[in-house]
Amino acid sequence: MKQNLNFQDADAFYEHLLDAHVGLSREDSELLNARLILLLANQIGDTGVLKACIDAARQLPR
Repeated sequence: MKQNLNFQDADAFYEHLLDAHVGLSREDSELLNARLILLLANQIGDTGVLKACIDAARQLPR
């Protein structure tokens, strides 16, 4: 699992992600997030890497 910043343009990604949620209800926003997670997981494809990402995300402070 990569832990160093690996974005070509992290700010542009974050802005695009926020823009994707504009005008959506909370439910639709949650569905967008779920679909996005599944699409990105499919791109990664490696179950071990995906598990490591889930475990790391659970450990991050709120």
